[in-house]
Amino acid sequence: MNTETAGHTFVDLPGAGLELAADRWSGDAIRHKGIVVLLHGGGQTRHSWRATGERLGRLGWIAYAVDLRGHGDSEWDERGTYGLSAYLGDLLSMVTEIRRRDPGLPVALVGASLGGLISLLATGENPGFAQAVVLVDVVVRVEVTGSGRVRDFMMSAPDGFASLEEASDAIASYNPHRRRTGNLDGLKKNLRLRGDRWHWHWDPRSIQIDYNPTNPELPNGEVAYERSKNAARAITCPVLVVRGMASDVVSDEGVAEMRDLIRQTRVVDVREAGHMVAGDDNDVFTVGLIDFLDASIPDVPR
Repeated sequence: MNTETAGHTFVDLPGAGLELAADRWSGDAIRHKGIVVLLHGGGQTRHSWRATGERLGRLGWIAYAVDLRGHGDSEWDERGTYGLSAYLGDLLSMVTEIRRRDPGLPVALVGASLGGLISLLATGENPGFAQAVVLVDVVVRVEVTGSGRVRDFMMSAPDGFASLEEASDAIASYNPHRRRTGNLDGLKKNLRLRGDRWHWHWDPRSIQIDYNPTNPELPNGEVAYERSKNAARAITCPVLVVRGMASDVVSDEGVAEMRDLIRQTRVVDVREAGHMVAGDDNDVFTVGLIDFLDASIPDVPR
């Protein structure tokens, strides 16, 4: 089902065997600059991209913000399949459909954390898949301590929260650098009330994957690292890494490795932003993103 209001449309996109929920923004440009696909990280939803998507639409881009499988309003996998292969299959399927709906336009992938990893793999393993890639606080080699802290946070409330205030306190404890607001309504996009408890709006099985480092489906495992390195070496399009300087997921060593693997990598450091860069300092992030897209995908006749 598609619904539309003032340049914004809610759309369903086909994944690999299930449906994915997405927001689509497009302004009134006579000729759009290109398509930007925004992919959130594990445990987040498409709503983390709302401000970015709206601005991209106003500036002549077509932006799609997608809920990954098992997250937000996208379908949950009946078998609890949430490994790399499943996420990659979804990305390949949805971009094929997006290209069909908006033919002839270049595609840029913008992925945070897990969304960035699958963007990197899809681009490196499928020549011509994307014309630009933006990796938000993720590189080929992420720090074990930081990624473990993210997972611990995601698993920290299996019984939910008694109130939105309690959920807000948990977020602030994990990410003290993020500015708090007195309006908690925004949390309702990432939480659902079940009985008298608020629960994160994603399938708990998505973080119950086998954490054996040799599991090829584990996003931050040893096999995925080697696969990511090979994919990175094959990428020829422009790449931007946006790092939150208060994040413990991406290190200087990780950035240096990315520069070695992908010579055309550009890096933007966002001061005082944590792992959730787009939400922590959305204005700085979006300005850096748009500058990169305008430089990487020139406005040429199509």
